[in-house]
Amino acid sequence: MPSDRRLFRLRQLRRWLLIAAVIVPTAVSAVLMSGIVPTRFGAAAQASEKIAFAESQVVLRTAGGNHVFTVEMAVDDAQRALGLMFRRELAPDHGMLFDFGRDTFISMWMRNTFISLDMLFITSDGRISFIRENTTPQSLETIEAPERNRAVLELAAGTAARLGLKVGDRVDHEIFGRPAKPGG
Repeated sequence: MPSDRRLFRLRQLRRWLLIAAVIVPTAVSAVLMSGIVPTRFGAAAQASEKIAFAESQVVLRTAGGNHVFTVEMAVDDAQRALGLMFRRELAPDHGMLFDFGRDTFISMWMRNTFISLDMLFITSDGRISFIRENTTPQSLETIEAPERNRAVLELAAGTAARLGLKVGDRVDHEIFGRPAKPGG
């Protein structure tokens, strides 16, 4: 009889451990994401205040006309790693231009990015080669273009549709050898 009781207790303990293995990580994640408890994300958010981004302008040249955007430039590893993380809003005429300095395969993600974005992958001559619209905030999904690109322009979600942006449209900026001249 004692062995049956011991077996019952072991099964009960195993059941509770399995339940705890599911519930505890979920609860901890919920608390950390709520911002109630300071985490390493909080430290990263504070570090983000120390990284400065230069501002510039780009002109998107589409069939529907030219569209000027003020962009923050992410040109070094620290800036590219931070990107638009921890931002709660992005003005409709603003964005961030990630310059990788040469054509390469680029992978992006939305970790710690609280706003949905449109991502335009741009070749070294300023041609849009790939567009990912309405990205999912805080997703760890890898977002990649099928070909090499020099840069990625992140804009507020819905901008690509609103402007009718298409693969093949042009982006003017000095990194592409085409300075941004709104009228020209």
